[in-house]
Amino acid sequence: MTAHGRPRRVVFRKRRLRVDDVNVVDQPMLKRAIGGTIVGNTMEWFDVGVFGYLITTMGPVFLPEADRTVQTLFLLGTFAATFIARPAGGVFFGWLGDKMGRQRVLAMTLIIMAASTFALGLLPGYAQIGVWAAILLVVVKLVQGFSTGGEYAGATTFVSEYAADKRRGFLASFLDMGSYLGFALGAAVVSVLQLTLGQEAMEAYGWRIPFLIAGPLGAIAIWFRLRIEESPAFKASLEAQQQMAQELATHDEIATKGPLAIVRSYWRQILVAMVLVAAANTVGYALTSYMPTYLTTSKGYDELHGTILTIPVLVVMSLCIPLTGKLSDRIGRRPVLWIGAASTIVLSIPAFLLIGVGTVVTTLIGLALVAFPVTFYVANLASALPAQFPTASRYGAMGIAYNFAVAIFGGTTPFIIDALIQATGNDMMPAYYLMATSVVGAVAIWFLRESAQRPLPGSLPSVDTEAEARDVVAHQDQDPHIDLEHMPLTEVPVAVADDGVALQLPLDHPAAVEAAEEAGVDLEATALEAQVSGEAPVASGPISGPVPRVPQPAAAHQG
Repeated sequence: MTAHGRPRRVVFRKRRLRVDDVNVVDQPMLKRAIGGTIVGNTMEWFDVGVFGYLITTMGPVFLPEADRTVQTLFLLGTFAATFIARPAGGVFFGWLGDKMGRQRVLAMTLIIMAASTFALGLLPGYAQIGVWAAILLVVVKLVQGFSTGGEYAGATTFVSEYAADKRRGFLASFLDMGSYLGFALGAAVVSVLQLTLGQEAMEAYGWRIPFLIAGPLGAIAIWFRLRIEESPAFKASLEAQQQMAQELATHDEIATKGPLAIVRSYWRQILVAMVLVAAANTVGYALTSYMPTYLTTSKGYDELHGTILTIPVLVVMSLCIPLTGKLSDRIGRRPVLWIGAASTIVLSIPAFLLIGVGTVVTTLIGLALVAFPVTFYVANLASALPAQFPTASRYGAMGIAYNFAVAIFGGTTPFIIDALIQATGNDMMPAYYLMATSVVGAVAIWFLRESAQRPLPGSLPSVDTEAEARDVVAHQDQDPHIDLEHMPLTEVPVAVADDGVALQLPLDHPAAVEAAEEAGVDLEATALEAQVSGEAPVASGPISGPVPRVPQPAAAHQG
């Protein structure tokens, strides 16, 4: 049967890659996809930033009869309440995105988010409707949080699936660059209004203006997002599901799952992702959403300086984020994330001691020390976390992992830190809290699967040029980053000789038919794919080590 002696056994393995399997990135469409996701992220974080910067201004508008501490805690609690709705939004939109596609769901989340932000600017205050004003504020923020739950998870999934494997860290990092530029833009708008209107006018009507600006900004962002196409990886996953409709039970990485099934199948990856998101976003939200309040209520700065001091730090940090994303493509996601965790632990106490000195220069240096680890953390979560999950369940898994972690730890960071300071009277509590979360985050990085330069699980390789596609196919047996078992390829019969060499059997060979019946493999789907492609479904090639029968365990992964 083979040129190498009597076959030892017949097994099934994924067919080998062909050149037309490898996705060659459409560069104009990639730019459009990145632009469409960046503008949405920028708008989302513009609103988050504006709300954080206006907390001390909006307190008298919605709770004028309460003292300043209660006003601040209420607004911080409202900010945290936004994140209560995020897990529900993440579960719903993640499931929807895996079923009907990323692009349409991302357009939907952006429309809801823009409308709810605009509505914030139209809310009546306590003077008009009493305590109902505060209730309406919470309700609108909950709606906003629900839509936001599907935004970041979908955006990171979308860009990760569009990008070439070797540049995924760099390209995905632009999402977070847009996020923090959105924060900086929010701070700049609030600062200009405070300078031109004054505090009295800001409390009277000026606080509404930044939220109303979100209306036209949202319309522009929606227009950009509607112009992008569905990601190639998701299209390929849908095609694979159709071809393997009879084999879904044995192709765990190809079958789309519901939320409960996702948790059951990928709970380890979800747990690791949640810890990392918690560690990174604790530092991120401390810098962006809490720091203006901290500078105003604990360090004696007025509202203007509490806001404006963060702007240069955010701008410089944002521009550095793509650099750390590119670094992760070279040395790996895990080393770069470890830099983020270690620098948080080392720099937090010096940072808050410098801020405590009280001068503008020392405050800026302290803020920069807080921003340094954020640059290494957030730039890599956008590429590292989606790569922990297969294409068919990626949006849903990201929606669960990211939003539950942000809801429990990230969004509550300002509230927790402020409450710790109020309870202890110790202004260094923020530093201790950040250090504690990063210690746990450093442990989680150890269990994170390295994904730099590798195809996404459940996806075919993605490259920038045709020449790279041919090179991937030519060297697929030697490339340690290529693992066919995690790709949406059909199973084919292979005869394994005593010397370990595997040769393809004809699909109608009696031994192949018998082995297919035992393994539950649909040979008709394999034959149909071969007929459509005009090529043999598998080429000859060596198999090193023992060759297991299918199905392969879904949990098997690259190290």
